[in-house]
Amino acid sequence: MTKKTIAILFGGHSAEYEVSLKSAYAVINSLNYDRYKPVLIGITREGEWLKYSGPYDKIIHDTWQLDQSCVRAFLSPSRCTRGLIELHDDGILETTIDAAFPVMHGRYGEDGTVQGLLELAGIPIIGCDSLSSSLCMDKAIAHTVVQAAGIRVAASITADRSLSVADITAQTAGLQYPLFVKPLRAGSSFGISMVQEQSELVYAIDLAFQHDSRIIIEERIEGFEVGCAVLGKDELVIGEVDEIELSDRFFDYKEKYSLASSKIHMPARIDAGTAEAIKHTAAIIYRALRCSGFARVDLFLTPQGELVFNEVNTIPGFTPHSRYPNMLRGIGMTFEEIVNRLISEAMNP
Repeated sequence: MTKKTIAILFGGHSAEYEVSLKSAYAVINSLNYDRYKPVLIGITREGEWLKYSGPYDKIIHDTWQLDQSCVRAFLSPSRCTRGLIELHDDGILETTIDAAFPVMHGRYGEDGTVQGLLELAGIPIIGCDSLSSSLCMDKAIAHTVVQAAGIRVAASITADRSLSVADITAQTAGLQYPLFVKPLRAGSSFGISMVQEQSELVYAIDLAFQHDSRIIIEERIEGFEVGCAVLGKDELVIGEVDEIELSDRFFDYKEKYSLASSKIHMPARIDAGTAEAIKHTAAIIYRALRCSGFARVDLFLTPQGELVFNEVNTIPGFTPHSRYPNMLRGIGMTFEEIVNRLISEAMNP
């Protein structure tokens, strides 16, 4: 059987660059090399694209871009090429790509930009397409779509830099404290603050604007956060539900990647009926936002048992210890099975 060439994109001009390296390293080491041949495309923090052929360990240590194997390269948008263009001193080299796995988190990786390029090139995407990626990345639009599907969302307002802090503060008059102030299009909790009173808004708004030109301010939902791993397009595979137990203010970047004072319970400490309701709601949200391939749907479970939408991560953390694969492990799928199933489904839609 002829091996299929799979492009794995990692890094990126994003605050979540380091998270991408960890996820990509895990994916690369989990490929079925009897069926697939990887082509590694690294994108530096500055946004330079390089084909990388060096040791995989250099990716996890962030020294990959210093390796002599690196060659300037880019994905051609031409469907005639349908692949990678390498810029060598003695000319160019074209490599046909059978499918691409953008293992990139946050802006310029998870927001539909890379997915749009792959669609132009006619290269199958392992994961969500450009439409669903952009919908899910914009918290306000995602909330609007999900609310239209009949799922409750937190009360909120949105603002951009054209408004003064006083104007933004005035818009929050109808919201109940505490509030979350968030960049509209950012992941891993970068730029997010929880504020208890109006005097804290100025700092929180300024911080959020450091990560995006638009922000969202929303009410905190009483209860705790649950997550649901969803895989597939037409027939969905849904993992066990997990639960975040907080002992501090909220699940910020530090807590997400260190769990210094938080715990993740998988399966969640809930009854079977509630777990099924969460899975059913996650499937509705996944389809409403036109997701495909895989995504993690995050919700809040209130003390009254009501489910409230939080967000969808179209490229969630993807190491063997990350929440998404752990939830699917709860129904018997190994990390290697998840990776190779995603690739297989993308190439056989």
